[in-house]
Amino acid sequence: MMLRLIVASLILFCGLAHAAAPSVLQRPVELDTGHGILHGSLLLPRSEQPVPVVLIISGSGPTDRDGNNPEGGRNDSLKKLALLLARNQIASVRYDKRGVASGRVATPDERDLSVEGYVDDAVAWAQQLKSDPRFGPLVILGHSEGALIATLAAPRAGAAGVISLSGSGRPMDQVLREQLREHLPAALLPRAEQLLDRLKAGQFDPQVPPPLQVIFRPSVQPYLVSLFRQDPAAAMGQLTMPALIVQGRNDMQVGIADAQALHQAKPDAQLALIDGMNHVLRIVADNREAQLDSYKNPKLPLADALARRLVGFIKSV
Repeated sequence: MMLRLIVASLILFCGLAHAAAPSVLQRPVELDTGHGILHGSLLLPRSEQPVPVVLIISGSGPTDRDGNNPEGGRNDSLKKLALLLARNQIASVRYDKRGVASGRVATPDERDLSVEGYVDDAVAWAQQLKSDPRFGPLVILGHSEGALIATLAAPRAGAAGVISLSGSGRPMDQVLREQLREHLPAALLPRAEQLLDRLKAGQFDPQVPPPLQVIFRPSVQPYLVSLFRQDPAAAMGQLTMPALIVQGRNDMQVGIADAQALHQAKPDAQLALIDGMNHVLRIVADNREAQLDSYKNPKLPLADALARRLVGFIKSV
């Protein structure tokens, strides 16, 4: 009897040890750009064969590698996205862009930020991933403004595929102009329009009224100039590799028309319009209170349909 108990205990112990063995390797990773060190997070499923890898690029402003913005709250959208991919045998690297979170050390002065610099960084990350024998095909995924960076970087990076997730289909000055017309007091709108016009023309304007500093402060104007000269639909139309355009129908920041504009520019791209999904990739009611709550609730699951479309596309390339 004692022997049987010992054997049973050994079997149980071995079983628990096997069950406890992690199926996904999670490690910090670095990229030496030659202009500072950038930091990221690697999720690598256990596999004896190379697995697909996705480079995840976060959205605008101070949004970090996990999809969190100190001004908008914690929702962990991109962290959850990486975990979702790992559960489906897809590796990923997500990183803090220069000037954001851990990337502030690489570029502490926001005057030195530009879309072109972000694209160079994405290409360098992609090249590092492509040289790693643990990885198979590389897909670049960008969320929100990161979708533009992904689209611009993909040709130089030699990506096998591109995913635009909640990405604008119009130049960002048009998007910003539309948002300001909806939300700014009437007295401020003419000056905001003038600032947009000047920045679109590549001209800086240091005389920014205090209420508009958060958007147009002089230190961010070089980045806005670089951003306003980009055309997301034109960039999408130049891609030769497969592309997936994903847009939620309950997104209060980017609309269905943006996804349709991207698709019109590249008709052979896959288009996924997800019912009920918002900008932080959750299924929420289409009202302002529910929307804002989701931006600061990391416990909400990602949309199921999002998982199916992403995994299906990545494995197809």
